[in-house]
Amino acid sequence: MTTVKSLEQGRNAFRQQAWGDAFSFLTSANETEDLNADDLVLLAKAAYLTGKAADCKDFWARAHQKFLNQNNTERAIHSAFWIGLLLFFQGDHAQGSGWLARAGRIADEYKKDCAEEGFLLIPQGLQHLRKNDAESAYHVFHKAVETGNRFGNSDLMTLGRLGSGQALIHQNKIDKGTALFDEIMVAVISGEVSPIVAGIVYCAVIETCQKIYDLRRAIEWTDALSRWCDSQPDLIPYRGQCLVRRAEIMQMHGEWPDAMKEIERACQLAPASNPPATGEAFYRQAELYRLKGKYSKAEKAYRQANECGRNPQPGLALLRLVQGKADAAKTAILQVEDEYQDKIKRSRILPAFIEIMLATNDTEAAQDVIKELFDIAEALEAPYLKAISSRAEGSILLATSNPGTALKKLRQSWSIFKEIRASYESAQTQVLIGLACRELGDDDTGEMELDTACKIFQKLGAIPDQQKVESLLKESLPNQSHGLTTRELEVLRILATGKTNKDIAAELFISERTVDRHVSNILGKLDLASRAAATAYAYKHGLIQET
Repeated sequence: MTTVKSLEQGRNAFRQQAWGDAFSFLTSANETEDLNADDLVLLAKAAYLTGKAADCKDFWARAHQKFLNQNNTERAIHSAFWIGLLLFFQGDHAQGSGWLARAGRIADEYKKDCAEEGFLLIPQGLQHLRKNDAESAYHVFHKAVETGNRFGNSDLMTLGRLGSGQALIHQNKIDKGTALFDEIMVAVISGEVSPIVAGIVYCAVIETCQKIYDLRRAIEWTDALSRWCDSQPDLIPYRGQCLVRRAEIMQMHGEWPDAMKEIERACQLAPASNPPATGEAFYRQAELYRLKGKYSKAEKAYRQANECGRNPQPGLALLRLVQGKADAAKTAILQVEDEYQDKIKRSRILPAFIEIMLATNDTEAAQDVIKELFDIAEALEAPYLKAISSRAEGSILLATSNPGTALKKLRQSWSIFKEIRASYESAQTQVLIGLACRELGDDDTGEMELDTACKIFQKLGAIPDQQKVESLLKESLPNQSHGLTTRELEVLRILATGKTNKDIAAELFISERTVDRHVSNILGKLDLASRAAATAYAYKHGLIQET
């Protein structure tokens, strides 16, 4: 095949978005002829879109140099900008910053008004966002939009609006930010922007919607991203992120086997080409393994996520908790809670923080942050996070022996989870509802709630939760000879060693008030007047040995 024919076929394949064919044909032409700058740009883009990040940089660098040699300064700046930005997205911050600095220097020397000046504002805006200076970021992105409008550059206008939307959301202007997202997604779906920009926008919008718990938009745009990826079988860079987001939705809806398949595919997709997406894939994999009780696999996946730059918390702390390493869990979650100041990040940490504090009998620490969690949920206007907050408050009320108020909060939480089809979360909430009903003396309702939750856990494959609920259900069956439940026998066993109610509460990870109630029940059921009498009765009738 002649070089001319290879070039022609490569260009045609690129126009048809057949990225694999475009890369093959253009590479073939490149092997026999020194391609011009425009064709090298096409080859660089085809390399990037097929997951060949290193080749992409080399081809675009050659194009950059050719544009400089031709005194085509604007295209040279444009090439340097994209090399720098894509390197930065891939986690290569040093080289990325170098290329962006080069682009800036050339633009300063050029001293002419051009669209490329607007593109160079994008990394500046991103830097402001990373420093949590959302107001400055918004002004920079808005200036980029104005530059894009002036030169009629759709890619620049879209990137600027994307950054503006993110900056608005960081300022808690959720409605304005998401409205801007909707606008730019129309441009993306209509094919008004280049493929690389389209991929960046898809992933950034979906990720942000997930972070602010805007599940409706996250699901809608994830479906759109799936269709976009499926229409381009050779596309690699955004497919991993697409699979991760799809898996998150599947997991929430109780489709755990399908979610795991999607995550495994995401983990296998060219990790070096997109470390952030790969890190998120390993984290999601670790979370599913933890919930399924496969703790060694979960530990390995959390480590792999960390290697890709994804903080393994709060999942790793929750893993330590279920492994019986409560002190390690508490130390880890306290550290990350102190480190995270951004509200959106804190919303991801606080539910786990509350769970671990309650498990380690530190109800005061849990109570200290519950209002903050509610405030974030209100600011984001996020039903899912409101449900999480209500469940957390219900668990605190339950731990502090206020089952009546707890039950109201828990039922509110369960209704929201049920409406948005959050299977695992609704079952978790039903467990707490069952315990609250028991505390109120409604054993029949409590047993029904626990039984329903147990069946959901079994269906999901959430083995640790299933086993925990099965144990709770056994507690509801009193021993016929003395009428004590399994939990009451546990309390009696420790009481008989001479320990105080406070000691018993610490050992069983329950509140002191709950221990008081259990002791009162024990004395009442056995018709005894004192703790000493209960101890003597237990030894005389062999109740200690029965446990």
